Amino acid sequence: MTTQPDQPGTGGPAEDKLAGLVAKLDEATALLADAREFAKPGKLPRVLDTARRVLLQEGGGAAIEARAEALETAGVFQGSDWAAPQFLVPSLTTQALKSADANTVVIEAISELRLLAVAKGEYRHAQVSAEQAHHYLTQVIALNLWLLFGAPSEAERETQGRLAALPRRLFAHLAQRIGYEHIIDKLIAEIWRILQQRPIQVEPVKLMITQIAICQADPSIDLGASGQGADRLVSSLYGPTHACREDPGVDVYRERLAGMDATALQAEATGFARAMHDTGLVSPYHPVLLRHLIEHGDQLLSEALGLSSTGRDCLLCYRELVHALIRGGVHPATPQAVYGLALMLERGILYQPPVAPAMWRQLGLSLSAWSQARLDLAFGETVSPRARLLEGVLCMLGLPLGVGQGNNPTCQSARALSMWAYNDPDYLLQMVAWAARDDEIIMHFEGQPISSMASIGGVATELPMDLDPVSLIVVPHLDRIYAEMGRRCIDREGDPHRWVNPEFHGWWSGRGFRINVDVASGKLVELDSFLRHFYASYHPYYNGNQPLIHPQPAGIAVTDSAARFIGWHAITLLRVNLDPGGEMRVYFYNPNNDSGQDWGDGVRVSTAGHGERFGEASLPFEQFASRLYIFHHDPLERGELARVERDELDRVIGYLERSWGADRLPPGNLQADAGP
Repeated sequence: MTTQPDQPGTGGPAEDKLAGLVAKLDEATALLADAREFAKPGKLPRVLDTARRVLLQEGGGAAIEARAEALETAGVFQGSDWAAPQFLVPSLTTQALKSADANTVVIEAISELRLLAVAKGEYRHAQVSAEQAHHYLTQVIALNLWLLFGAPSEAERETQGRLAALPRRLFAHLAQRIGYEHIIDKLIAEIWRILQQRPIQVEPVKLMITQIAICQADPSIDLGASGQGADRLVSSLYGPTHACREDPGVDVYRERLAGMDATALQAEATGFARAMHDTGLVSPYHPVLLRHLIEHGDQLLSEALGLSSTGRDCLLCYRELVHALIRGGVHPATPQAVYGLALMLERGILYQPPVAPAMWRQLGLSLSAWSQARLDLAFGETVSPRARLLEGVLCMLGLPLGVGQGNNPTCQSARALSMWAYNDPDYLLQMVAWAARDDEIIMHFEGQPISSMASIGGVATELPMDLDPVSLIVVPHLDRIYAEMGRRCIDREGDPHRWVNPEFHGWWSGRGFRINVDVASGKLVELDSFLRHFYASYHPYYNGNQPLIHPQPAGIAVTDSAARFIGWHAITLLRVNLDPGGEMRVYFYNPNNDSGQDWGDGVRVSTAGHGERFGEASLPFEQFASRLYIFHHDPLERGELARVERDELDRVIGYLERSWGADRLPPGNLQADAGP
């Protein structure tokens, strides 16, 4: 958007000073924009220095927000991590804003204000939607609440000097624009929304809850009427039961357990289990109790895990293995292992003959030096790398739909891990053993072996770090193998997923393949027959009421809240059922960390309230079909085109035409291939 410099002399001294600085900023921005590529680095310091002075003034945040597009277009972020806002990580903002380097603080502040402009609809950005920007800023504010309410600490003043005031002015502006008076309540609602999806990685959520707890405990911070829903979240982490209500520390709690009788231990076990299953979060005190209860009988152990009859039977059948898993992987530093273990027992997968021996192998697995170093680098050295990986294995087997791809283009690999954990857990455990022990995975493509170590680079240009322990070790190998499979299909006509997906994901992936986009031109093709075939394969009313047996890979065209095309994305079809309201819905797994999205034109992906199980996303069948571009099916099943009513097909096509298909329509009528 084009902005005019503020005119000096229209207000008091402060306003005049701001207007003068803004005029200088506009001048410096114009010089940066006009400079040749090689000369831009020489023009940038003046822009950043002037922007810093603007941001330290009252009203400076609004001035930079109004100029965010001009600053980015001029090249402020060029060549830096901030040039790709879709990959920015909220948790890294704290480090940037605490930096003693003024330029780092200023670039981070400009980036936040750029995303604010995007979130408010003032800047239509090519790489990030308004909804994505708003979601990012909500997380950033949650992780940096201390900037919103607290004064600079002595350490900040020592390292940053007057610069310490800049992040506080920035966050005051962000909170005011997003909704200062309800910010805590919105954050709490956002935390509960994320937890409903039961992700494996909960550290960002824990950081948000910790910040809210600090604000609640600080008498100098007045939250007013907000924050009422936070108590359940805070207590689930820091005081779920009577004996640890005041957060006494694990050593004190361990001493208290030693003096408890069976009745008191029963109360503790019940309290922990209720808190864990309510939120999906596990307190560091919970592992202390679990390790104590190993010596006090399996009844209390079952109570502490919150098991049903299925889980209890599994615990009793595999008692020694469960005890070994608790000793090996359940520590105060790996509390989520408790939840993973409980849900793994509830799934009953230990009854599959290969799984229990594979878990024993996992307990004694010798990790390579590379795997140990990678786990220590990502998670610290509080516990051994083997224990950290075991926590990851338990969580993935207990929460197969909680796997996230992080801020990496590795949705195919994340989908594969989730699918194996969901459908073929012993195969997943074999992959973990190969990757963690041998630093190599070998898969086969059409009978030919592919080594992850012999293959050149994958989809990700850098080693991903923001992943769960299993993904951290296995994804780099899978990514290279997936890319190599794609390279072996380069000379083939059509989309390589036709051949890659069944070989990469497993035998249960249908060898039949349909796509509604011409790969060469990007135009839509055979849309009617594509949709009819999808209905015939997956809709219970058109496929003889045959439920989906194995999860199936599929590809969707992701759109933003304005229904604009963002890109192609890998998902897993899980089931198609009537929801509690009687509407036919597609339930699917989305590896992108947060499935609750607005895809525009009234297409809002649901994660709770429509019969979803933990980790599932869902859409009404018609809306899902409108975003689908690839699916697999069994070519030996009946393949007659479904006799779908013309009105229903037209509704699906209407959603498509108003979104990602708008500029992909072929010449003539889309419905030229229409059947009855």
